[in-house]
Amino acid sequence: MARQTMQQAVVAGIAEEMRRDAGVFIMGLDIGQFGGPLNSCKGLWEEFGAARVIDTPISEGGIVGAGVGAALMGKRPIVDIMFLEYLGLVLQQLGCDGGAMHYYSDGKARVPLVVRAKFGVGPYHGHAYDYHAWVAHLPGIKVAMPSNARDAKGMVKAAIRDDNPVLFLEHMGLYHGTRDEIPEGDIVVPLGEAKLVRAGRDVTVVAIGAMVRRAQLAGEALAEEGVEIEILDLRCIVPLDKERILSSVAKTGRMVVVSEAMKFCGSGAEIAAMVAEEGFRFLKAPIGRVATPNVPIPFARNLEKMIIPDENAIAAGVRRAMATG
Repeated sequence: MARQTMQQAVVAGIAEEMRRDAGVFIMGLDIGQFGGPLNSCKGLWEEFGAARVIDTPISEGGIVGAGVGAALMGKRPIVDIMFLEYLGLVLQQLGCDGGAMHYYSDGKARVPLVVRAKFGVGPYHGHAYDYHAWVAHLPGIKVAMPSNARDAKGMVKAAIRDDNPVLFLEHMGLYHGTRDEIPEGDIVVPLGEAKLVRAGRDVTVVAIGAMVRRAQLAGEALAEEGVEIEILDLRCIVPLDKERILSSVAKTGRMVVVSEAMKFCGSGAEIAAMVAEEGFRFLKAPIGRVATPNVPIPFARNLEKMIIPDENAIAAGVRRAMATG
């Protein structure tokens, strides 16, 4: 049993898969001797060398395109594009090529590609944008976002073994934060399974990434008011664990979706629409959404705090749900 941060757990998971499968390699900017931004690849170059930990030129589209080609030829590449803000530079290669190739080939082609990206408001200013909805909209690509170190290790291992492209998102506010106990052995967390974090009877709170811990803090405060929320850590946006979400809503009758991504056209809207379409009979009140407004993420810390949902905003969303219906 080891205590690790999310950064350490993700790197450990990648290293284990590289030892297990010689076809796994990683490409990206500054990932060699430098160890990657925020130590995202620390120690990999020293163990596996420059042939499998490949420093690339500054061309995100080029390295994702190379990753698609390598995956089609039977390798299992990992591409580190550093920050999710650069996602727009790779949408053609990742979505129109990588995500669609299985369909284009009538199921004959496989694209086992992982694209890593850091994002989120945390101790590091800049590069915070959460643009995961861009890729969630594209068919054929899985989108994973762990909220803790233990899940991060198991999920990155599952992503590397998956035969589909996976966008693997690492929140900078969680990266060097809380350490989790990581069990020894081959721990793999299946993609597409939400996790019950807190059981409750009154409101289902669907959260992801850094919002999970904030929902837990809100739950502690609300419990003092006699309101017991049920918290689901979504873990993956694609595939979406509809069964677990609907089962929880059937139990509580109310739902609040919490996201750091922008509210308009975000994945929270898709979750709300799914429940409205498939679980409307369970609902006692309108579905609530707590998310970032549609404004650029500011650089100043005091302005960041104004727009990014915290436990107080989540608790307020739950109170609104309890007050209606």
